[in-house]
Parts: sequence; structure tokens; C-alpha cells
Amino acid sequence: MSTPVSPPNRSTASIEKGIERLEERIVELGAFDLRTMMAGPSPQLARLSAAIQDTLERCFGRDTSAYERLKAAAHLQSNLSRASDHNYHYQYSQKCISRSLELLKEAQRTLREDLADAQHEAATAPVEVAQTNLLSRRVFVVHGHDEGVRETVARFLEKIGFEPIILHEQASRNRTVIEKIETYHDVGFAVVLLTPDDEGCVKGGKPEPRARQNVLLELGYFMGRLGRDKVCALKRGDVDIPSDFAGVVWVPIDASNGWKQALGQELEAAGHEVDWNKVMRP
Repeated sequence: MSTPVSPPNRSTASIEKGIERLEERIVELGAFDLRTMMAGPSPQLARLSAAIQDTLERCFGRDTSAYERLKAAAHLQSNLSRASDHNYHYQYSQKCISRSLELLKEAQRTLREDLADAQHEAATAPVEVAQTNLLSRRVFVVHGHDEGVRETVARFLEKIGFEPIILHEQASRNRTVIEKIETYHDVGFAVVLLTPDDEGCVKGGKPEPRARQNVLLELGYFMGRLGRDKVCALKRGDVDIPSDFAGVVWVPIDASNGWKQALGQELEAAGHEVDWNKVMRP
């Protein structure tokens, strides 16, 4: 058996979210109608028990001393049928719910102490350490006409904890396109979607599939602004690549979704924290 350990360091935002989740469980548990227990075990209470356990695991992590101390909050009803005793389940769950509410409130107090510690550490951290935490999680998504690829990439970025910035979803406020792009000076990375939306060729040549011209313009813009190591181009199909952009990472959008792992690697190489469990999850 592993020795219980302390929970890992968490951001103030994640601790605050944990306090909110615990409050939701407290409200749900407090609103449960115990009279439904007269007929026997309650499916609703079983779902609430699973939700409480999930919340405690999210807040404290499994195999931690805090989780071991508080996990009894998820035990809300007896596993015995005892169908002949109509009061048994009522009385048993009444005691369990009272205990669970106290434990959930204790969990909130624990997180509030953790939050105070985290805020103190952030306030007293050396400047160079604090600056490393300012790396923006906003990712600019440059795209053409392929809405399916755009939405797939944007939703993937959201799933792994980034905020995709899609230009046409932002208010124009009478600005030109380049002025809108310049507004997002705090993005930390750019994903450029090279999809065969146009055709082009040298004079007299055979037209070949190519990305839209605005996509290539914005690719060059972000290479200059962020640096090549913070730009990843995802390419779908047979798309002509300008020779001037040699050296940029090209990642094919494949049916096996290998591009997700490649994009995660590029984000991590650029200094971002990447949750690989989320990257590899279907």
C-alpha cells in the first residue's frame, strides 16, 4: 500500500474552482429528500455519491492524506437491501448525509487554507519565477475555408486547456483585418491551418491546390512576431508550400489523429504545460 502524500501544487484558479465544486455538492446533498429512502436505496443518492468522490479526487488527488481523511463523505447509503425494514435506509442515510456535509465543509476549509498559502507564495515569489507563469494560454488559429478542420482544432485546444482565438468570432469594431490580428498581442502560440482552398500556379503552369493568400500572410506575420518555434502549421491534403517558409514545422492532419500528439509536443517545446492524458484521450 502506498503512503499517503500531500496534494501537488495547484494554481489559485484551480483551488478556487475546487471550492466552488464542493459548494455545489453541499447544496445538492442538502437538498436531497430523505423521504425517498423509505422505499429502499436511492439511485439519485448513488449518483450524488459518485459526484462527491469525483470532486474530492479532482480537488485533492487520490492517495493523498487529505483525500484519505475526507473520502468517507462519498459514503451515503447502505449496501444492504433489508427490504423488510422501511426505516433502516432512511436512518442510515440520515447519519451518512450529516457526516458527509461536515466532511465537505472541512474539505472547503482545507482548500481555503491552501488558497491562502498559494496566494502568499505568489505574492512573495521572485520576479523571474512569477514571469514564467505569465506564458499565455491563448492560441491564435489561422484558417481558410475549411470550417470542419478549424472547429476540430479549436475544440482540441480547448480540451487540453488552451483558449483558441479565431478571428472571425471576434468583434471588428471598424478595424481592418491586420488591426484585429494586432489586437491579440498576448497570444503565446499560433496554429496555422493549411487547407487546399485555392488553386494557383506560375504563369502558363498547371493550377495546383494551395492555401488561401491571407493564411500565408498571417503565417509569415506570426513567424516574425512569435518566432518559428511558436508556430505550428497543420496541413490537410496536397497543398503547395512556398519555399520561403522552409523550416516551419509542417504537421499532416491524418485520420489517426497523430497531429494531436505532434501539436501537443510543439506546445510543450514552446514552454507550455501540456496534460498528456487529455491529449491522448479520444
